[in-house]
Amino acid sequence: MTAAKPKRAKVSAKGWVVIPAPLRKKYGIEPGTTVEIKDANGKIVLLPNVQNPVEEAYGMLADGGLSLTEELLAERAKDLEREEAKIRAG
Repeated sequence: MTAAKPKRAKVSAKGWVVIPAPLRKKYGIEPGTTVEIKDANGKIVLLPNVQNPVEEAYGMLADGGLSLTEELLAERAKDLEREEAKIRAG
């Protein structure tokens, strides 16, 4: 696996740095997003700041379909119908 080509940006007179668009998109950094800045072993590291991990994760597994419980209950109802049909046929 090859490493991604490093991105470069100039520091403005005010100390501003523009994060390249592909990285902003990849990490969900939008206008107003707070980032954490760390000094890590001689490297400056920017981390998107997750305000509330529970709130940020809410809904990420939703697919719009039935819940697992509803699916299991529906499957159990079908099983029960098949069992009753076997008894009646028997």
